[in-house]
Amino acid sequence: MSPSWLAIDTATDIASVAIGTADQTLAARALRGARQHAAQILPLIQQVLAAARTRLDDIGGIVVGDGPGSFTGLRIGWAAAKGLAHERDLPLVALPSLLGTAYAAARTGAVAACYDALRGQVFGAIYAFHPRRVETVVAPDVFTIVTLANATTVTPVLAAGDGAERYRDEIVRWIGRPPVAPETLPPIAGSLLALAPMAGYAATSEPAYGRPAEAQVKWEMSHGRPLPNPSR
Repeated sequence: MSPSWLAIDTATDIASVAIGTADQTLAARALRGARQHAAQILPLIQQVLAAARTRLDDIGGIVVGDGPGSFTGLRIGWAAAKGLAHERDLPLVALPSLLGTAYAAARTGAVAACYDALRGQVFGAIYAFHPRRVETVVAPDVFTIVTLANATTVTPVLAAGDGAERYRDEIVRWIGRPPVAPETLPPIAGSLLALAPMAGYAATSEPAYGRPAEAQVKWEMSHGRPLPNPSR
């Protein structure tokens, strides 16, 4: 990944933007507060560009966290990434946001990443990090902490994410130690920069929300059929 790439992640309450290469993050910024994502994502991008003394014209590509996570948050980050990539004819790579969280927590061993999905559930995944390789032990999906633990015989060395923090006691019973607090992690966008070359994920047309938005569920229940896809 050379020259520098731009990374964007808005899957959770903490939005982050970073610029750099797989070997070095030149600048990164994070902002807590999902309600601010729409208004602040472009200013965050401008801030990291200024901090790195780089222009958008010098960017070689964009990597975006594609969830699962907040429906609204993902749409905001995805729209910004796709818009910039299309406008400047740049390659766009999508990576699971959970993968970025796991990598930010520990770069060796197996790590469980969990985002709060409400209703007693998490968007969860387990990744094992090896030299120059990432192994997906449990792919991103909706779980309880118990069903995530039962999905594999591998016991993670760490757990991270706001979902792990919310169900802290269950995490301790599972892995024997408290989760890594989200606010102590470096910006997830920086992890996406480092992971892009080894992960090999291609960009898709839509982020992975994890499950339908509440409004979509209500529409489909009242109409008795799937919500039409306007892109088709």
